Amino acid sequence: MSTSADEMQGNAQLDAWLDKKLDELLPKKLEKIDAARTPSMAIIATKGTLDWAYPPFILASTAAALGWEVQIFFTFYGLLLLKKEIPAQISPLGNPAMPMKMPFGPKWFQDIEWPMPNLIMAGIPGFEKVATGLMKKTFKNKGVASIEELRELCLEAEVKMVACQMTVDVFGFDNSEFIPEVTDYVGATSFLPVAQKSDVCLFI
Repeated sequence: MSTSADEMQGNAQLDAWLDKKLDELLPKKLEKIDAARTPSMAIIATKGTLDWAYPPFILASTAAALGWEVQIFFTFYGLLLLKKEIPAQISPLGNPAMPMKMPFGPKWFQDIEWPMPNLIMAGIPGFEKVATGLMKKTFKNKGVASIEELRELCLEAEVKMVACQMTVDVFGFDNSEFIPEVTDYVGATSFLPVAQKSDVCLFI
């Protein structure tokens, strides 16, 4: 049975009306859905020194405080940040951007930047421990939380901490060496889908 010209015209008008309504309603609906969705962030932490330990925990705790869902994937030297006792130190050697200021004494003395040639830093035994102590003292003087305190803030905010199983195997670690809150030991294959779906993905 053939379709009449009137029916075809009526169908075309209905389609046009539906398209117009969808154009009006769909953007608002999608905007409402997007506003109700919880943002997410995935961080890949690869460094274990004191200066590199701060960024993943600061970013994760801040995002969690904003209500975001956050996961940190600890791999290679970043895995050390999951140990019960964090052994993070800092070395000014080969780090020319690091300012060397003293965290004690009068203000004029604390304002001096001390240039430390690599030759001196390499030749003085225990210089890394001195630099680590000075940085920790500086952070404390400025009211900055310690690495352990920041990690605890992240855990309280339900930041998920994931360990790289390959790194655990390569370095010969035992799971008992890490904080008990770490329950996921996975490879890149398991973490990449999480990173893919995250609104923000950071490599640190």
